[in-house]
Amino acid sequence: MKARAAVLHERGLPRPYTESRPLCIEEIEIDPPGYGEILVKVKAAGICHSDLSVVNGSRPRPLPMVVGHEGAGIIVETGPGVTGLKPGDHVVFVFVPSCGICTPCGEGRPALCEPGAAANAAGTLLGGTRRIHRDGVDYYHQVGVSCFSEYAVMSSCSVVKIDPGLPLEEAAIFGCAIITGVGAVVNTARVRAGASVAVVGLGGVGLSALLGARVAGARRIVAVDILESKLQLGLKFGAHDVFLSSDPSCVEKIRSATGGGVDYAFEAVGSVSAMELAYKITRRGGETVSSGLSHFEQSFKIQHVNLVAEERTVRGSYLGSCVPARDIPRYIELYRDGRLPVDRLLCERLSLEDVNGALDRLDRGETVRQIIVF
Repeated sequence: MKARAAVLHERGLPRPYTESRPLCIEEIEIDPPGYGEILVKVKAAGICHSDLSVVNGSRPRPLPMVVGHEGAGIIVETGPGVTGLKPGDHVVFVFVPSCGICTPCGEGRPALCEPGAAANAAGTLLGGTRRIHRDGVDYYHQVGVSCFSEYAVMSSCSVVKIDPGLPLEEAAIFGCAIITGVGAVVNTARVRAGASVAVVGLGGVGLSALLGARVAGARRIVAVDILESKLQLGLKFGAHDVFLSSDPSCVEKIRSATGGGVDYAFEAVGSVSAMELAYKITRRGGETVSSGLSHFEQSFKIQHVNLVAEERTVRGSYLGSCVPARDIPRYIELYRDGRLPVDRLLCERLSLEDVNGALDRLDRGETVRQIIVF
């Protein structure tokens, strides 16, 4: 079948993207789903910093590639071997397919699925296939999803079935922003009720982590960002204190306000400077968690003696350490119960043709979650 999609042919083009237009809207050809695969009509797709990282080259991926990894849609067709899913089902996309049999999957850590990671790096579906073409050229899949497209073929292991009563524009952000941010708090760090928490970087993931801290029962929440406008958002999302990261005395002010630092600090930017700040504002015996993805050539340095003498913990959190089939329905129920107001992340609905402008707004920090509606 044919569909319109946003395709990246060249990474690292100059800003503004409304002029260089790195994402080209093209008519692509999509194969029918193969064994263990499904065809989905995409209804909504969120624009995330991970997409921007592919476009600007911070996360190099094979090209040409149909971009997009956070979304939701309706199953149109299932391939042979698919069980538990059928046409008409509403699904949220998950950017790490889980094979269910490798060692991490067997340990209950599907975010670290080894075949899933290998397929994502290669730009294929979980089974090693590519189902997107144009004029005889095979296109690559972004993390097995490629949802900046009217239709997408993906592994049945890349989706979670949800209640059809949830609007798909809202459901889309559960596939990345919510499970990554909330999951970092409740799964990776397992924040204790009554603990103090800081979130560095108030994009979609950071604000989700802030919401997660509220759900976990944190007694004090500190929000940190480089933009004043984002700090105001942090207050609206429940932060008790806000600080500008550009302030030369930011670290000292936070440590003073929190009695020596916070119990848990979450870095949600994907930069070494943000990670260093998060580490510095973590108290003795505290935990610093990063869910941001920086450029692969960057390294984070810490003082070894400080790590040992202060019994610090530094952890990475990928996909919020989630089990998507378990956690996405749970987070949706928390949302419906009013305890996880994720709809407040949504700031703009747009068409596929507006995607390059949306990248500019995201890059300038002017927005949180823009949703492409099909």
